[in-house]
Amino acid sequence: MATAKTKLIVKTVCATLITLAIAGALGGFAVLASGIYNVASTSQHLQFVHAILEKGMHHSVRFHARKVITPPLDDKQLVKSGAVLYQANCVECHGAPGVAPRGIGMGMQPVPGPLVDVTSKWDAGQMYWIVRHGIKMSGMPAWEYRMQDEELWQLVAFLQQMPQLSPADYKMLASNQEGEK
Repeated sequence: MATAKTKLIVKTVCATLITLAIAGALGGFAVLASGIYNVASTSQHLQFVHAILEKGMHHSVRFHARKVITPPLDDKQLVKSGAVLYQANCVECHGAPGVAPRGIGMGMQPVPGPLVDVTSKWDAGQMYWIVRHGIKMSGMPAWEYRMQDEELWQLVAFLQQMPQLSPADYKMLASNQEGEK
């Protein structure tokens, strides 16, 4: 049976937590309403904001991509087609082996990351989900309305191979010429 002292402690802890939650919400609202937080593309997020958004993005992608069924992606022609699509649509922002991102990509905030380590962060289903749906407020577009599903998987097949490619390998694959690597 709880004593009066225990009940008082529980009530005090609950009241303190509720008060802190309300104060935090009001403080956050005050910062947003004041306009003091700089949302300009020329200004980086504060580190803790960036870390929270990045962590949330990773959890969201993993959650939403969990039911994606990945087809076989090891066909060389699939990879080649993906390289050509990547050259036409992705290099501008992400760069490629031996190719730096171009002006538009470097002017974005957050700056689109290079994809040389993409396979260490995402599996094929997660990459497909990101390419298909994009990422809000990052500049990463949703390609599902601009590419067929087959093309999305071609990009993913290429992305899985890209970390192992030399600049010369990439140049050969991304050229729209016939020939096998």
